[in-house]
Amino acid sequence: MVSDEAVIGCPGVLMIATRGADGPGEVLVRIRGGSESFLAWSEEPLPRGTTVLVIESRGTRQVDVMAWTDPTADPGSDRADGPR
Repeated sequence: MVSDEAVIGCPGVLMIATRGADGPGEVLVRIRGGSESFLAWSEEPLPRGTTVLVIESRGTRQVDVMAWTDPTADPGSDRADGPR
């Protein structure tokens, strides 16, 4: 299994909710000048639209994610990076 190190540390938005230990969701990650989708695993279930950070690559387009809030984001801005 080949790990995709470039995706680690990238933010993304869950397009399909994760189910914790019961199964993955899907995350859209901004990477390599565009957006790519990956199966997303998390320790606890996370709802669709959650902003996440990729913390590990499982290879073959699968990643581990955690809920994340961008500390540089303006909380009052209208962001167009996905559903909220």
